[in-house]
Amino acid sequence: MPDLLLELFCEEIPARMQAGAAESLRKLVTDALVERGLVYEGAKAFVTPRRLALAVHGLPAQQPDTHEERKGPRVGAPQGAIDGFLKAAGLASIEQASIESDPKKGEFYVARIHKHGRPTPDVVAEIVPAVIRAFPWPKSMRWGKGSTSPNALRWVRPLQSILCTFGPETEEPEIVAFEVDGIRAGDTTRGHRFLSEGTIRVRRLEDWMAKLEAAFVVVDRERRKDIILNDAKDLALAQGLELVEDAGLLEEISGLVEWPVVLMGAFDPAFLDVPDEVVRATIRINQKCFVLRDPATGRLANKFVLVSNLAASDGGAAIIAGNERVIRARLSDAKFFWETDQKTNASVSLEDRLAKFGNVTFHEKLGSQLERIRRIARLARKLAPVVGADPELAEQAARYAKSDLRTEVVGEFPEVQGLMGRYYARLEGLPEEIAAAAEEHYKPQGPTDRVPTAPVSIAVALADKLDTLTGFWAIDEKPTGSKDPYALRRAALGVVRIILENGLTVKLGDVAEPDLLSFFADRLKVHLREAGARHDLVDAVFALGQEAGSAEGATGKQGLQDDLLLVVKRVEALGRFLSTEDGRNLLAGTKRAANILRIEEKKDGVAYEGGVDVVLLHEPEERALAGAIAALGPQIEQALAREDFEAAMALIAQLRAPVDAFFEKVTVNADDPALRVNRLRLLADIRAATRSIADFERIEG
Repeated sequence: MPDLLLELFCEEIPARMQAGAAESLRKLVTDALVERGLVYEGAKAFVTPRRLALAVHGLPAQQPDTHEERKGPRVGAPQGAIDGFLKAAGLASIEQASIESDPKKGEFYVARIHKHGRPTPDVVAEIVPAVIRAFPWPKSMRWGKGSTSPNALRWVRPLQSILCTFGPETEEPEIVAFEVDGIRAGDTTRGHRFLSEGTIRVRRLEDWMAKLEAAFVVVDRERRKDIILNDAKDLALAQGLELVEDAGLLEEISGLVEWPVVLMGAFDPAFLDVPDEVVRATIRINQKCFVLRDPATGRLANKFVLVSNLAASDGGAAIIAGNERVIRARLSDAKFFWETDQKTNASVSLEDRLAKFGNVTFHEKLGSQLERIRRIARLARKLAPVVGADPELAEQAARYAKSDLRTEVVGEFPEVQGLMGRYYARLEGLPEEIAAAAEEHYKPQGPTDRVPTAPVSIAVALADKLDTLTGFWAIDEKPTGSKDPYALRRAALGVVRIILENGLTVKLGDVAEPDLLSFFADRLKVHLREAGARHDLVDAVFALGQEAGSAEGATGKQGLQDDLLLVVKRVEALGRFLSTEDGRNLLAGTKRAANILRIEEKKDGVAYEGGVDVVLLHEPEERALAGAIAALGPQIEQALAREDFEAAMALIAQLRAPVDAFFEKVTVNADDPALRVNRLRLLADIRAATRSIADFERIEG
């Protein structure tokens, strides 16, 4: 079957946009092909700094023919209705329609429309220009003489040529004929900007890749990343060093080069007096270079790895020298900042440093940074006993944690905030718990980041995130849709992960209002679902907290929503219970009881509660069920009170047999009204007993 090759050649595409652009091109084109009946076998997108390309394999040579029947008006209908039918069906006259009969509706017109499929190149010629004109670049531009026209093509950078071929592997492919803003599609491309000259004629994917490789262009992004990573490791190994891997930097660099050439440079060892993280940040941010580690010491070495887009005739000597000059200047600045901060910290007290935060606004409605630090310190002290931390130490750590934000190094390199706090605390001789909390209280900063585990760090991290959340909730600055300018979802998920991964019992209701608790519930649901938990079980357990509110009760529901660890334990135990035969059967019986109650309560206009009349329990099966509920209820409550969910599940499993027997032998809607009401109340007792565990009505299956 034929293949399609499309390449859009332009000026440099920003590295940060490349991966998204490749995926957008693949999806937009393939979705449009499928919509038009052109099903393909496979598709792969490619992107380099100067080209965006797509190969689609196994396309049919033309669209399939379509056959459609369209029902029209009755025979004898007004001319207006007939004219509308003819226009919609594409018929020239009513004689082209068939007449069919219906016993009820009489005779009516039917149009049988047969459309021959168009050749695939014609369809592609329709799709690609539309995709190009509507391409979702985050930022785009107009250029050239026609740029003043509002209808001029917009692209990320000036589009220079379009390559588009279609054909089977055994034949010469044809050029798909179309034009976009004066640029006519052809079968030529260009190689590396400096290492290749002239145009290159290509036929299909394999030809395109091979000829571009010969013209110093590696078109596969993943292969460029592999070349960079492997060559960098080899250079490091030859020097007895280790590469400090950096996935984000590797991704960025692969978007800056078409022909990666990996080189090694060096800098003055005196700069290694500066903390490793600052050295790394300096070299990474300013020169997009990797740093190396000495395995013997675990510290950075005075070497770096750079990636050039040129195979230079001097072996890269001039390129290395240029990078070394820039890095030397940047490291000189970093060393100056580091030494300045050390002198300042030695002469200025913590109180004096904190006073500077009084002039820094955190948020116009939430006061200064100093006011925020004081709130965090109070909250850290309050949380300390809950997480096993010393209250005095937690409060002191919270007061110190933000102090590095006013230092020279963090002012220049914001990404090392917190980490520098640890360094400065150690230099001041503060307890290690305070030093650790200065760095760790920002964690976790993403789904793959670790959570703090030291008690003081936990107290400060929770206080920091909870203050942020309660503050922005108080001024009604909540996340909406995809907008979350203050990263409140991340903060809430951080609270969830810190609590769960440290096995903490924290009553969030003591520090958060109900609306915020609901937000925590949503973040916990997301977290559990991503971990593989069934969404219906999470909803079933959370429903208890929503029903119970903050009221105390003997059913173990008190504070359920605000004790995240308790929710998770209950979800896990419920999942294990429902995987057993007893669990599945009890779920079925409970749902049956709930459905009957829902129908009858709606019909009667009342809500049936428990409290059966034992005198009206005539059948042995209903007496057995009522007795089982009465006997097991207190035991289930006791198990829940001590948070022994496994025991609670084992107890409620004992209801399975009497529930099954009841539905097999007893008619709920008895003719005797008193019996009927009593049996509905017995069903309400089943509902209440299972709701002490979870809302079984929300569980699927």
